[in-house]
This record gives sequence, structure tokens and C-alpha cells, in this order.
Amino acid sequence: MAQHPDSIVVHRGYEAFARGDMETLGSLMVSDCTHHSPGSSQMSGHFKGVNNVLDHYKRLMDLTHDTFRVELQGVYPDGRGHAMSVHRWHGDRGNRGIEMQGGLFFTIVGGKITDIDECVEDIDEADAFWGQAE
Repeated sequence: MAQHPDSIVVHRGYEAFARGDMETLGSLMVSDCTHHSPGSSQMSGHFKGVNNVLDHYKRLMDLTHDTFRVELQGVYPDGRGHAMSVHRWHGDRGNRGIEMQGGLFFTIVGGKITDIDECVEDIDEADAFWGQAE
């Protein structure tokens, strides 16, 4: 079965993220793409613009000393410009580790990501792991 074009975009994004290839990842987004992260930690908020989104992803790596990993479990397009991904993410920060289910809800227009809404299995646990803004 052939993959839907929106699924291909999402798969390419996860693959680029796993390689640390921010150039390819950024090329999959429109210039004013926005990533919405839930909760009230230092990693929560709305990150608008491809450079701010990529900086947000780099910060995930910085705060976990490059231990942050995401394992894609599935991508589900709706055929109307949306795709939902499900993944498991984990990382280590200080003397604490975390492993949790999560997902991203993508809006895709013309083969480019315009908006990403992030969901996590346990917002309170994720907030505790990331900590408050410094």
C-alpha cells in the first residue's frame, strides 16, 4: 500500500530529527510554522517561525545532554491536510529519566508543515521532568 503524501512528510521529519538534521527538518516547514507544546514547563509554549521551532528542538537535546529520543509508532493522515503521529519519547536530565507516549497533530498545506500541536501522555510528569523556566 502506498503512503499518503502527508504521511511521507511526517516520516521524513521524524527521520531528520533522529539524525539531528535540522536543515532537512526545517525544509519540511513553512517559514511561519508554529509548534505548540503543552504544559507549564520551560519547554511549554507556542514557538512560531521555523527558526524558533528548530531552536525549541535543539533545546530538547541541550537539556537532556543529547539523550532525547523519539520512536515513531505510527502516522495517520486524514486526507484533508492533517496527520497525527504517535510516538514514544525518552530522555535523561540530571539524575532523572523519563519515558512517555506522545503524539503530534500536523497541519500540512502544499506538502509543507504549517502547524504542529503536541500532546503528551502525562502533562504533569512532563512538566516535572522539564522543570520551570530558568
